[in-house]
Amino acid sequence: MPSARNVLTPDALAMLQAVAATGSFAAAARALDLVPSALTYRVRQIEDALDVLLFDRSSRQARLTEAGAELLREGARLLEEIDAVANRVKRVATGWEPQLTIAVDGIISKTTVLELCESFFALNPPTRIKLRDETLSGTLEALTSGQADLALGVADAGNQAGIQSKPLGDVSFVYAVAPHHPLASAPEPLRDDAVRHHRAVAVADTISRGNGMTLGLLGGQDVFTVATMQDKLDAQLRGLGCGFVPECMARAFIETGRLVVKQMDQPQRVVRVNFAWRSVNALEQGRALQWWLAQLESPTTRAALLERHLGPVHQ
Repeated sequence: MPSARNVLTPDALAMLQAVAATGSFAAAARALDLVPSALTYRVRQIEDALDVLLFDRSSRQARLTEAGAELLREGARLLEEIDAVANRVKRVATGWEPQLTIAVDGIISKTTVLELCESFFALNPPTRIKLRDETLSGTLEALTSGQADLALGVADAGNQAGIQSKPLGDVSFVYAVAPHHPLASAPEPLRDDAVRHHRAVAVADTISRGNGMTLGLLGGQDVFTVATMQDKLDAQLRGLGCGFVPECMARAFIETGRLVVKQMDQPQRVVRVNFAWRSVNALEQGRALQWWLAQLESPTTRAALLERHLGPVHQ
């Protein structure tokens, strides 16, 4: 006896659709240019393989049973997916990647990334986009490990083999606390011995191998670790800790007095932020990656990726 997988072919599903649409085996056979006995035999094969009755033959018309109706509902969906896959394969053959994975560091504006995705999808490309949230060393690691094709917000691409990078811009960090935090009224510049007695808020590095990167923490200092830079900003707004935050993300809260910037006993931190991608010959680059790299050549786009941040959910 043939298996269900062997009998449930696209042709078989189309044949069942014809029987249901015409209401009889004879009419469906004429429409399909088949001998009625051959059509009846093929339907029986499907019923035997599934061990169900698909059509009620007690009257002159071939009426679907509940099982038959369910098979045709799912069959119609499967046929649509097969057509979609066929169209997709044809388009991929034109140079589009099946999927483009983008690692997005927490310092990058998600609003701008989603607007870029919107523009990309408007092209109706066959390429699926997958976004990965990463932090610090994990952003570059996603690229070097092959888990991403493009990385936005890489602090230091170094001289990694097979990786190319270009700058997005410079990000200034400020030491900020909530107005009700004890350090808000502390004399400036803040010295390490004063800061060490207060809890720091840190973002967990998403690197999967090694110890990752630690920024702005002092030995012996209590640490509250959160998942994202936005979580860090939210925590500091609540007075749950202190620490360096990107000025571009904190600017609105500084201007409204919800965060107080403190001068430190050290130079202001400025970090060069880059975008990076796995290096291949330009002729071998997929069209999706080419599109994203072209957008990143725009100074306006690069600035928006660093500047356009929304405030925390909890106000």
